[in-house]
Amino acid sequence: MIELDVPDAETLTNVNDLDVDEYPRFAFVERHRDPPQVDDVTAATRDAVDAIPAFDDLPDGSEVAVTAGSRGIHDMPELVEAAVDELRERDFEPFVLPAMGSHGGATPEGQHGVLAEYGITEERLGCEIRDSMSVEQVGADEDGRPVYASTVATSADAILLANRVKLHTDYRGATESGLEKMAVVGLGKQRGADAMHNTAINGGLESAIRERARILFEETPIVGGIALLDNAHERAAHIEGVPVDEIPEREPELLERSTELFPTLPVEDLDLLVVDELGKDISGAGMDPNVIGRSRYLDEPEPESPDITRIYVRSVTPASHGNAVGLGLADYVHEDLVADLNLDDVYTNTVTSGEPSRAFIPVITPTDEATLVVAYSMMGVRDPEDLRVAYIENTLEPDALYVSEPVARELSEREDTDVGAFRALSFDDEGDFDFGFATE
Repeated sequence: MIELDVPDAETLTNVNDLDVDEYPRFAFVERHRDPPQVDDVTAATRDAVDAIPAFDDLPDGSEVAVTAGSRGIHDMPELVEAAVDELRERDFEPFVLPAMGSHGGATPEGQHGVLAEYGITEERLGCEIRDSMSVEQVGADEDGRPVYASTVATSADAILLANRVKLHTDYRGATESGLEKMAVVGLGKQRGADAMHNTAINGGLESAIRERARILFEETPIVGGIALLDNAHERAAHIEGVPVDEIPEREPELLERSTELFPTLPVEDLDLLVVDELGKDISGAGMDPNVIGRSRYLDEPEPESPDITRIYVRSVTPASHGNAVGLGLADYVHEDLVADLNLDDVYTNTVTSGEPSRAFIPVITPTDEATLVVAYSMMGVRDPEDLRVAYIENTLEPDALYVSEPVARELSEREDTDVGAFRALSFDDEGDFDFGFATE
């Protein structure tokens, strides 16, 4: 067992002459949006099922696999439940298939448990959740690499994909995270995800996903998908059923609309971003690169904005069970996060995704106060009072944040943003923040 000897706070705070009281004051800031929202998720889902004509020709009693992924998407449990109910009322035999690549430790129990934490259970749905990780090869790409699909899915009479369409955390393309990715990575389980990412190292993620999706659409009983677009408040903004033969053309259009709804930070230039928590339930990369402006994925360009000099992460979400993949996107992490690491899950996820840098462990610090002192020496800002700092809960909720005074003054000029009263930084007896998300 490796034991890390993390420097104590006194050692780290002696690296420079900064007194943390020299940091600027902070204010709570909230940006207000009025995005579109689906009024009735259940009704919209039933309409989406109705939009897939293959169900009209499917015999009574047919088994239909409905995919469910590993993201904490607010309206997805209701969507999956409504899809199952609609299929059952049509005299089919629906079941749910965990479709999440290597997540949940790449085990049936782990993936079943991920769904349970989101409220997707057999008791709620009234149907089976078939969680086998078994796959079979259903084809090969142009280079002869295998294309895999779940044996549970291929044994069904029909497969209904269900996923959110949004910006991917690793690349830019015509389609990113959505129905095609759900087919390739979700139905492919750990083996399919691993084969796809290995192929992408040479040919790029978009090419690897789209080629494999085409093969899966031809070689498996996928009949279509339900696409969910969510808004900046993590609620469904649009739900649509897409027949399988229309997915390659329709998904790019849905992605474009999703991009317009995507929540980003209200500020594009920061010296330091403090992130209270990262996690697999928040983003496939732990923190969404489109929010933090860092991707660090082989041969893929970095996001154009925001421009953030340093990033500090304080914890990993309980739902991640120690899978803190994405901590390599940060510059500093709190030692409590490192103590919670489950390296089995981190490394399984990392090997499958094909990018080791996201599992690198950054500078480990014992307290929030020590981190701020250390970070000052590595931000290139002469006067501490000029530091541009933001503190968010996670990358799912970038509209509510604490910001330092220089940023607050700037945001106060925006009509869509409320800026609260200023307060000085303060810490508890352990040297950690005694305000904000750390105390919630």
